[in-house]
Amino acid sequence: MTHNISLPPALVAMARAMRGGRERLVERVDPARLAHVVIDLQNGYMEEGAPLEVPMARAIVPAVNRLSAAVRAAGGTNIFIRYTMYPDAVDDWSTWHREHNAPAGLEGTLATFSPGAHHWQLWPGLDVGEGDLIAEKQRFSAFTPGTSDLEGILRARGIDTLIITGTMTNVCCESTARDAMQRNYRVLFASDATAAWSDEAHNASLANICMVFGDVMTVDEIIALTQQGL
Repeated sequence: MTHNISLPPALVAMARAMRGGRERLVERVDPARLAHVVIDLQNGYMEEGAPLEVPMARAIVPAVNRLSAAVRAAGGTNIFIRYTMYPDAVDDWSTWHREHNAPAGLEGTLATFSPGAHHWQLWPGLDVGEGDLIAEKQRFSAFTPGTSDLEGILRARGIDTLIITGTMTNVCCESTARDAMQRNYRVLFASDATAAWSDEAHNASLANICMVFGDVMTVDEIIALTQQGL
């Protein structure tokens, strides 16, 4: 089971025209300045019957692992992001937690993603190697100020290019990719290593990224890019 990926040809042509005819924004990468950011592949999204199960997220794990191995071999950085809810999360982000969610759902989400909870943990099928990093985020975007250590980690390592994988394509992955570009990072968005609840939602996000925020590429294409010059 994989997403049926489809980008409108007219949109792809328009994006290429905006780039002066270039097919890709990113044609070369410096592995030392490359980070693979894996978004929210946690038990709470991955397990069958989990509170926020995204079935397609289980299917992308082999692709995510292949990419992690390639980035590691090239000398880049893998960073696994965990969505986290602390006790003050509801008041800090009340518009989402109180207005967009019913009380019963809110209580369940708070319990699901509290630090140390089973569903908060990374999916055990992920290839998390020695030297890989783990960071938390408390919003959809891992760049929301004051809610994640991601940007500090990236700046300290001189990272300028991000690969985005994980779930959900149209929420946390897209939000992180949008903010990354606006913080002057180059973005590679893995079309076959991101997952949503539906093909329609997945493809809509790919279209948004392709048009404005970065390169939409397959895992094989990204791996080939990381291996240039090695």
